[in-house]
Amino acid sequence: MPVQIELKSLIVRPIKPEEESQWNQLMAAHHYLGFRKLVGESIKYVAIMNGQWVALIGWGTAAFKCGARDEWIGWSKEQQWGRLIFIANNARFLILPTIHVPNLASKILSLNVKRLSEDWAAVYGHHIALAETFVDHSRFAGTCYRAAGWLSLGQTLGYGRNAGKYYYHGNPKTVYAYPLNPKARQWLQAPFLVPELRGGGIRMINLNEVNLEKPDGLIDRLKQLKDPRKPRGIRHSVTTTLAIAVCAVLAGCRSYVAIGEWAADLPRDILIRLGCRYNDKHRTYLALSEPTLRRHLQGSDAEELDCIVNDWLAQQADPDAIALDGKTVRGSKGKDGKPIHLFSAVLHKEGVVVAQKEVDQKTNEITEFKPLVDSINIDLKGKVVTADALHTQIDHARYLVKEKEADYLFTVKGNQGSIKKAIESLGDEDFSP
Repeated sequence: MPVQIELKSLIVRPIKPEEESQWNQLMAAHHYLGFRKLVGESIKYVAIMNGQWVALIGWGTAAFKCGARDEWIGWSKEQQWGRLIFIANNARFLILPTIHVPNLASKILSLNVKRLSEDWAAVYGHHIALAETFVDHSRFAGTCYRAAGWLSLGQTLGYGRNAGKYYYHGNPKTVYAYPLNPKARQWLQAPFLVPELRGGGIRMINLNEVNLEKPDGLIDRLKQLKDPRKPRGIRHSVTTTLAIAVCAVLAGCRSYVAIGEWAADLPRDILIRLGCRYNDKHRTYLALSEPTLRRHLQGSDAEELDCIVNDWLAQQADPDAIALDGKTVRGSKGKDGKPIHLFSAVLHKEGVVVAQKEVDQKTNEITEFKPLVDSINIDLKGKVVTADALHTQIDHARYLVKEKEADYLFTVKGNQGSIKKAIESLGDEDFSP
């Protein structure tokens, strides 16, 4: 009973800046490997029980090569190179010498992995899918990892890495892994990076779940666009260029430079899927450069491209709610010299625009309400359409309910004084079933 009470007081948290020196000294003094530093992206944790430090945990960058782990994940070498950042290595775990509490180690591990991914995203801007560690069975049985639900994936080959070189030390270790999400393996081996591994509030579409190159997919639809260039000297298909640019934006890129960097990191199989050109001299498929992507985008019919992409996106999703909202594009300038104002239909969850119209002034949103709704290529029956107070109009509500069989949620402000007063006068009894 006393042990259970003590474990209930256990907390595991990242150390504070002023605690780092103490953490380093304790780890160096009491861990059998000593301590100098953690490699790459890293976070140091402390376990506290009844106000006392009882254990230290250090997480660093994943091992560059690990056959048992890589075979278990099932990823390609290109994916491994680009996605090791989504694996954290439990490089140090120390229960302080004076602490002897049953089940403490496994409980610490359990609490730590529950918060590891969110902590990593807060510090480094991306989440973690998998935790790994290597147990030296000449010293430890690995009981705490097994008790905490870690998976034994096999053994290493007995090699170590120092100063960028591998050497044989003849002491194989058991590889343990803990998926921080049931879909961790699926995420790490997916052709495209999944949104769940990105942090920083970046809205992304899961490109692994949309129709790209199949019939009526993105590439098929982009072929409708005319190529504005002269045939002579063309090296890259405008369809391929625009497909890469669209995918990059859906993956979270927000500038030409970011789109170019995203394209440069594409693996061979994705370059093939998106129709990139094969270079006989270099014997590889060529990713498009940022200047090429920029020229093709700037030379395309923006309105036609927008309609094609919006219509395609609408077919990829089955949203529960769609927001109608108008925004003035910062830094934009129309033909009349005034900033461009767009009235858009946006999927709530994905944050993706599925229809939009340019309006002269914000007040013109009211007259464009029905045309915008009509242009949404999604069956609105049973969906919820939301809008701000500007669209709290009887005609709009009636149109959504009767014509589209949709529900609505409108904001009520001072522009609808009588409705606002009626709502304010409602009591709890008015909402009784």
